[in-house]
Amino acid sequence: MRNWFRTKKRQINANALSKIPLKRIDYDARIILAWAKAIEGNKKILQWLNDNGFEELVRATYAIYLKQEDRDWLQANGYAHLLAMINAAEGNESAQQWLKTHNFEILYHIALAVEEEQESFAWLGKHAPPDIFILTQSIKKVKDQIEFGNNDMYTYGREY
Repeated sequence: MRNWFRTKKRQINANALSKIPLKRIDYDARIILAWAKAIEGNKKILQWLNDNGFEELVRATYAIYLKQEDRDWLQANGYAHLLAMINAAEGNESAQQWLKTHNFEILYHIALAVEEEQESFAWLGKHAPPDIFILTQSIKKVKDQIEFGNNDMYTYGREY
Protein backbone atom coordinates (compact mmCIF):
# COMPACT_ATOMS: atom_id res chain seq x y z
CA MET A 1 0.00 0.00 0.00
CA ARG A 2 3.01 2.27 0.49
CA ASN A 3 3.35 4.79 -2.34
CA TRP A 4 -0.33 4.34 -3.30
CA PHE A 5 -1.09 8.03 -2.91
CA ARG A 6 2.38 9.23 -3.84
CA THR A 7 2.43 12.36 -5.92
CA LYS A 8 3.47 12.23 -9.56
CA LYS A 9 7.00 10.91 -9.98
CA ARG A 10 9.47 13.53 -11.03
CA GLN A 11 11.14 12.68 -14.29
CA ILE A 12 14.80 13.27 -14.94
CA ASN A 13 16.49 13.27 -18.28
CA ALA A 14 19.23 10.67 -17.90
CA ASN A 15 20.90 11.77 -21.16
CA ALA A 16 21.14 15.36 -19.95
CA LEU A 17 22.57 14.24 -16.61
CA SER A 18 25.41 12.32 -18.22
CA LYS A 19 26.46 15.38 -20.30
CA ILE A 20 26.78 17.75 -17.35
CA PRO A 21 30.24 17.94 -15.78
CA LEU A 22 29.74 16.75 -12.22
CA LYS A 23 31.40 18.41 -9.26
CA ARG A 24 33.01 16.49 -6.43
CA ILE A 25 30.92 15.67 -3.42
CA ASP A 26 33.45 14.15 -1.05
CA TYR A 27 32.90 15.89 2.27
CA ASP A 28 34.44 15.59 5.69
CA ALA A 29 32.34 13.54 8.14
CA ARG A 30 31.58 16.70 10.15
CA ILE A 31 30.03 18.33 7.09
CA ILE A 32 27.92 15.22 6.38
CA LEU A 33 26.71 15.19 9.99
CA ALA A 34 25.93 18.93 9.82
CA TRP A 35 24.01 18.32 6.60
CA ALA A 36 22.02 15.53 8.28
CA LYS A 37 21.00 17.94 11.06
CA ALA A 38 20.11 20.61 8.50
CA ILE A 39 17.91 18.12 6.66
CA GLU A 40 16.15 17.38 9.95
CA GLY A 41 15.30 21.08 10.26
CA ASN A 42 18.16 22.82 12.07
CA LYS A 43 18.03 26.27 10.43
CA LYS A 44 21.21 27.54 12.12
CA ILE A 45 23.26 24.70 10.67
CA LEU A 46 21.60 25.18 7.28
CA GLN A 47 22.64 28.84 7.36
CA TRP A 48 26.17 27.87 8.44
CA LEU A 49 26.45 25.48 5.48
CA ASN A 50 25.31 28.25 3.14
CA ASP A 51 27.71 30.81 4.65
CA ASN A 52 30.66 28.42 4.44
CA GLY A 53 30.52 27.44 0.79
CA PHE A 54 28.21 24.44 0.82
CA GLU A 55 25.36 25.93 -1.22
CA GLU A 56 24.87 22.60 -2.99
CA LEU A 57 24.02 20.91 0.32
CA VAL A 58 21.57 23.68 1.17
CA ARG A 59 19.98 23.32 -2.27
CA ALA A 60 19.89 19.53 -1.90
CA THR A 61 18.16 19.95 1.47
CA TYR A 62 15.42 22.05 -0.12
CA ALA A 63 15.24 19.59 -3.03
CA ILE A 64 14.58 16.80 -0.53
CA TYR A 65 11.66 18.95 0.65
CA LEU A 66 10.36 18.95 -2.96
CA LYS A 67 11.42 22.48 -3.97
CA GLN A 68 11.62 22.43 -7.78
CA GLU A 69 13.76 25.58 -8.02
CA ASP A 70 16.48 23.87 -5.99
CA ARG A 71 16.20 20.66 -8.00
CA ASP A 72 16.73 22.70 -11.16
CA TRP A 73 19.73 24.45 -9.57
CA LEU A 74 21.37 21.13 -8.68
CA GLN A 75 21.03 19.87 -12.24
CA ALA A 76 22.28 23.11 -13.81
CA ASN A 77 25.26 23.56 -11.48
CA GLY A 78 27.05 20.21 -11.63
CA TYR A 79 25.28 18.37 -8.81
CA ALA A 80 23.05 16.16 -10.92
CA HIS A 81 24.32 13.15 -8.97
CA LEU A 82 22.80 14.60 -5.78
CA LEU A 83 19.58 15.25 -7.68
CA ALA A 84 19.60 11.69 -9.01
CA MET A 85 20.01 10.38 -5.46
CA ILE A 86 17.03 12.47 -4.29
CA ASN A 87 14.91 11.30 -7.22
CA ALA A 88 16.00 7.71 -6.69
CA ALA A 89 15.01 7.98 -3.02
CA GLU A 90 11.53 8.92 -4.25
CA GLY A 91 11.27 5.70 -6.23
CA ASN A 92 12.39 7.01 -9.62
CA GLU A 93 13.77 3.87 -11.25
CA SER A 94 15.58 5.72 -14.06
CA ALA A 95 17.47 7.75 -11.43
CA GLN A 96 18.32 4.55 -9.56
CA GLN A 97 19.64 2.99 -12.77
CA TRP A 98 21.61 6.15 -13.64
CA LEU A 99 23.35 6.09 -10.26
CA LYS A 100 24.19 2.41 -10.66
CA THR A 101 25.39 2.82 -14.26
CA HIS A 102 27.67 5.74 -13.35
CA ASN A 103 29.15 3.98 -10.30
CA PHE A 104 27.65 6.22 -7.63
CA GLU A 105 27.35 3.20 -5.38
CA ILE A 106 26.98 5.04 -2.07
CA LEU A 107 24.36 7.44 -3.48
CA TYR A 108 22.54 4.47 -5.00
CA HIS A 109 22.42 2.62 -1.68
CA ILE A 110 21.42 5.77 0.24
CA ALA A 111 18.47 6.18 -2.12
CA LEU A 112 17.38 2.55 -1.87
CA ALA A 113 17.75 2.55 1.91
CA VAL A 114 15.49 5.61 2.06
CA GLU A 115 13.04 3.53 -0.01
CA GLU A 116 13.27 0.86 2.74
CA GLU A 117 15.42 -1.64 0.88
CA GLN A 118 16.96 -3.62 3.72
CA GLU A 119 19.79 -4.92 1.53
CA SER A 120 20.94 -1.34 0.94
CA PHE A 121 20.77 -0.55 4.66
CA ALA A 122 22.93 -3.62 5.25
CA TRP A 123 25.32 -2.57 2.45
CA LEU A 124 25.68 0.91 3.97
CA GLY A 125 26.28 -0.60 7.40
CA LYS A 126 29.08 -2.71 5.99
CA HIS A 127 30.69 -0.39 3.39
CA ALA A 128 29.91 3.21 4.32
CA PRO A 129 31.21 5.29 7.24
CA PRO A 130 28.81 6.03 10.12
CA ASP A 131 28.17 9.62 8.97
CA ILE A 132 26.68 8.33 5.70
CA PHE A 133 24.44 5.94 7.61
CA ILE A 134 23.23 8.84 9.81
CA LEU A 135 22.64 10.99 6.72
CA THR A 136 20.55 8.21 5.21
CA GLN A 137 18.44 7.97 8.34
CA SER A 138 17.87 11.75 8.31
CA ILE A 139 16.76 11.74 4.68
CA LYS A 140 14.50 8.75 5.34
CA LYS A 141 12.91 10.47 8.34
CA VAL A 142 12.06 13.56 6.28
CA LYS A 143 10.84 11.57 3.28
CA ASP A 144 8.63 9.48 5.57
CA GLN A 145 7.16 12.68 7.07
CA ILE A 146 6.44 14.03 3.59
CA GLU A 147 4.87 10.72 2.56
CA PHE A 148 2.73 10.69 5.68
CA GLY A 149 1.63 14.26 4.96
CA ASN A 150 0.71 13.34 1.40
CA ASN A 151 -1.38 10.41 2.64
CA ASP A 152 -3.03 12.29 5.51
CA MET A 153 -6.15 14.16 4.44
CA TYR A 154 -5.61 16.79 7.13
CA THR A 155 -2.10 17.75 6.02
CA TYR A 156 -2.20 16.98 2.27
CA GLY A 157 -0.72 19.80 0.21
CA ARG A 158 1.08 21.44 3.12
CA GLU A 159 4.43 23.08 2.39
CA TYR A 160 7.41 21.38 4.03
